[in-house]
Amino acid sequence: MSLAVLRSRALAGLAAPEVTVEVHLAAGLPSFTLVGLPDTEVKEARDRVRAAIQNCGFEFPQRRITVNLAPADLPKESGRFDLPIALGILIASGQIKAASLDAHEFAGELALSGDLRAVRGTLAMCAAIRREAGPQHLTARAFVLPLESAPEAALIRGMSILPAQNLLQVCAHLAGRELLAPFAVPPAPTFTRYPDLAEVKGQAQAKRALEVAAAGGHSLLMSGPPGAGKSMLAQRLPGLLPPMTDAEALESAAVHSLAGSFGLAQWHQRPFRAPHHSASSAALVGGGGTPRPGEISLAHNGTLFLDELPEFQRSVLEALREPLETGQIHIARALRRAEFPARFQLVAAMNPCPCGWQGHPAGKCRCTPDQVARYRGKLSGPLLDRIDLMLDVPAVDAADLSARGDGEASATVRDRVAAARVRQIERQGKPNAQLDPDEIDRHARPDAGGAQLLKQAMSHLSLTARAYHRILKVARTIADLAQVPDGAPLSATHIAEAVHYRRGLAH
Repeated sequence: MSLAVLRSRALAGLAAPEVTVEVHLAAGLPSFTLVGLPDTEVKEARDRVRAAIQNCGFEFPQRRITVNLAPADLPKESGRFDLPIALGILIASGQIKAASLDAHEFAGELALSGDLRAVRGTLAMCAAIRREAGPQHLTARAFVLPLESAPEAALIRGMSILPAQNLLQVCAHLAGRELLAPFAVPPAPTFTRYPDLAEVKGQAQAKRALEVAAAGGHSLLMSGPPGAGKSMLAQRLPGLLPPMTDAEALESAAVHSLAGSFGLAQWHQRPFRAPHHSASSAALVGGGGTPRPGEISLAHNGTLFLDELPEFQRSVLEALREPLETGQIHIARALRRAEFPARFQLVAAMNPCPCGWQGHPAGKCRCTPDQVARYRGKLSGPLLDRIDLMLDVPAVDAADLSARGDGEASATVRDRVAAARVRQIERQGKPNAQLDPDEIDRHARPDAGGAQLLKQAMSHLSLTARAYHRILKVARTIADLAQVPDGAPLSATHIAEAVHYRRGLAH
């Protein structure tokens, strides 16, 4: 048999389309040709595969070898095709017999010695197999992977994962001499410990705003002098969020798998990403010749913390506007397109002025009004309009710093947040921050007093229609925390607190 056909997977965003690896041996001068839009990493497989085959004791055929990665119009990248290419050469040359190729898929990078190295994206590949085959047929096709990649892939329950340490083990399995043992399902994850809110001294108003943001999935901007606790507050938001569902955990893990940064310790842990303000637009939203997820996608189902917000490049911040609204990021290149999830909670922090001391009791600030205006002007109106809560975080006084045991623990606040989230999911199937205008009209109607107060706020603060809707969303969350019945309208008290959070930088 001079032709061997095996199956593998490519990566295109979170999708993992099937790739057919066809290996043909023909008479003629010895050559090794790879076709099917391979990138540099795939083309280099020729040297890795040749050395691996020889070092495993097989003979590399001195014939004309053609490897086709189909479909031909799908770009192929990374070294995951090394294993199916090497197996195809050995099968086509008759050195090993394999009668069950259709029952397997293969992915793995080969070392020159024939050992298998981990590949990124295995979780996304297994998720694609599950989507295509359906839950009732998960075990119909086994996935042969490097041993290091197996724990990640096994998070997709019910799949048959066959881990191997080297090429020889895979050959023995296909020949029926020594079958690979299915990988055992890892133990159920335990709850992750996050930094505790009780460690933050004082800042009662900021803690309340953080609870509201966690309960409704709202974005938050904090402004205050250095040392006020803005970063401490932001780091404690993941610990206030409800535990991740299995579906959320798989989505987040798949994104990190694509980036090659997933570890089992992250399973069921809310992501917290805090990129430096020197980050580029591609680093934040994703990109590259072969699109990779950026920080906003790595923060999916978690928190994206942007400290020193005005110090980020304006173009970088403007790129956040679309994913803040849609929860998705679409990356387009001349030859490739990718879509990544980006349903994150934005928490941002900034100083009130260039020196940072405006409003401090010590009177340290020497910034002129023009300097303050230019500093705050680095943030565009459209971006600020998409932030639900804006909050001034004052300096902590000595009395609060010396107090002990005066704050609620994260677990206590998380219980209230989880109860509010359950109400939202049962009522509308999503957090309040994701409500569309029609759903706002149904679930966030103010009473007469609340409507009048909101009308006055719109006039006095010159708020936009988007701000109007966001105030109602926040007010709905405040009502949920107060256990107001779903059918009851929002009162003036709820509207007033939501408007207060909206004022933030407006005064």
